[in-house]
Amino acid sequence: MRNSLATLEAPLEHVRALIERATEAPSLTALASAARLSPSHLQRAFRRRYGMSPAEYHRARRFGQFKTALRKGAAVADAVYDAGFGSGSRVYEHTNRLLGMTPASYRAGGAGADIHYTTINTPLGQLLVAATAKGICAVTLGASDKELEQRLADEFPKATRERVDNGREEWLDAVIARIASELGWSDREAPDMPPIDVAATAFQWRVWEALTRIPAGTTKSYGELAAEIGKPGAARAIGQACGSNRLALLVPCHRIVREDGALGGWRWGVERKRALLAQEEQQHGASNTPRKKR
Repeated sequence: MRNSLATLEAPLEHVRALIERATEAPSLTALASAARLSPSHLQRAFRRRYGMSPAEYHRARRFGQFKTALRKGAAVADAVYDAGFGSGSRVYEHTNRLLGMTPASYRAGGAGADIHYTTINTPLGQLLVAATAKGICAVTLGASDKELEQRLADEFPKATRERVDNGREEWLDAVIARIASELGWSDREAPDMPPIDVAATAFQWRVWEALTRIPAGTTKSYGELAAEIGKPGAARAIGQACGSNRLALLVPCHRIVREDGALGGWRWGVERKRALLAQEEQQHGASNTPRKKR
């Protein structure tokens, strides 16, 4: 019987910490030995937890800085070395796994990238799910398809964006089915999560992973989450990481509230956040002390 992610929490966190400290990507064999798991078991478990392999996680630490520099207009060569890559060839070898497009294309607003997306009506409004050839790149909520399509265009203004009908794209359908199952909108069993194609800093990935551990029906404050990941005093940085989340509902940043229990903001609307938390409390029951302000 496969170990659950809960039982693997400690070894996976240990592996993640080793990757965080490493200048060069540690070998899978070395990481597996440190975790006391077989390489194949570690690879599968790490991917289920973080949405990527250990090697891809290491690259993501650098690609977060790299991506930001490109979007600000830095030359590709400058961004390569500022992010700590030894050569441009190493960047281009793996770029598609993390950006779904070449570095110059991403800096140019996604020129040359192909993005498929679909929308569906939900109790929280319209939901858009988008994917590159490498994985899910956006999950957003809004009042209308027009609003959501404009957000996607703003993120990837020069990408080829093609709408597909619901039920025609396996990865998009899997995300919708998973969200519907977890939020009680459907009785279907949640399917496996498709790969994720979102570049981010190592800190952002760490925050997002911690968010997924907050049980439905409960909330935590920015400060509580900062302490949990070993960064006390980093509440503001936690808020920034939540604000940069592009995967609504998959990464449950709606479960973070202010220190006094007030809702705070949410990039997809505070009223949606209020309704979502109320629904989760009703569906799952609050297993922590209820916060006074909502």
